[in-house]
Amino acid sequence: MDATIATFLIQDGVTNGAIYALLGLALVLVFAVTRIIFIPQGEFVTYGALSLAVLDGGRVPATTSMLVCFGIAALLFDLWGMRRSFSAPPLLRALGINILLPVAIYAVVTVLAPLQPAPILRAAMAVLIIAPMGYYIYRIAYRPLADATVLVLLIASLGVHLAMMGLGLIFFGPEGLRAEPLSSESFTLGPALVSYQSVGIYITTILIIIGLYFFFERTLIGKALRATAVNRLGARLVGVRTQLTGSTALIMAAAIGAVSGVLIAPITTIYYDTGFMIGLKGFVAAILGGLGNFPLTAVGAIAVGIVEAFASFWASDYKEIIVFSLIIPVLVWLSFSVGSHEEE
Repeated sequence: MDATIATFLIQDGVTNGAIYALLGLALVLVFAVTRIIFIPQGEFVTYGALSLAVLDGGRVPATTSMLVCFGIAALLFDLWGMRRSFSAPPLLRALGINILLPVAIYAVVTVLAPLQPAPILRAAMAVLIIAPMGYYIYRIAYRPLADATVLVLLIASLGVHLAMMGLGLIFFGPEGLRAEPLSSESFTLGPALVSYQSVGIYITTILIIIGLYFFFERTLIGKALRATAVNRLGARLVGVRTQLTGSTALIMAAAIGAVSGVLIAPITTIYYDTGFMIGLKGFVAAILGGLGNFPLTAVGAIAVGIVEAFASFWASDYKEIIVFSLIIPVLVWLSFSVGSHEEE
């Protein structure tokens, strides 16, 4: 170990930590608004990365077909919910969201993918495909359980994770894929060689954090999400549509996951089950932040990335154990410092 190696390890840790920060923020967002410990967050990373890799080859990713299937399933749930009070406006709205939207995305991607657009446009298409999945997953798996206990929602999350991982294997196969870098250029900063891809990860993470701040502070829907996070029943009593806030939270989480996948796809090979481990490390960052504090989650994510980088150098066989062991002292501390809650 010398200064040069330490510099490279810190750079690698900060880069990975920025990705974990995005996932941790998404997990905190979903948990605060819906009380869902969102285990499938990593699958959105996988879907986004694999979709971008397929788009780089000029092909239409299988996630477009998956999106249409999710939309059809969500429509069936909506039709079942309308069985006792059928009316035209809700039906038209359901058809627009569940059928027209995924079909339109499928058509746009089918036309543009063979044309090999610019890398940034391919990345935008990957995010466009994945983001609506958050709404459909909420409608199918979580909205019927909106008033269930945290334990029931956790079990549902585990089921959604296993289902999405299985679908990833079916639609993408067991082979790993890697996308083309959005930028292959780099520059030197002291003894370190910094790639523009890494800089893009840092900038994107900072912009998303700033965007979330303004979203929650300056927009009406953001304030509705904050109200739901503070008191779900109270928000409902003053007219906040908690179903809308729940679907909005999952759409944002899916978009953040897709962006994370687009950012890491050029720097690591992604398999159908890679997202689970990445999502768990984002969960560790969320736990370090208390599962409710955005700034502390970001700081915890950077710490997780740096610890992982140095652990891979000193004890590569045990790096995962070291990373996941970080939550033990935090949980012990919280068990002594946090008083009783309204809900166990």
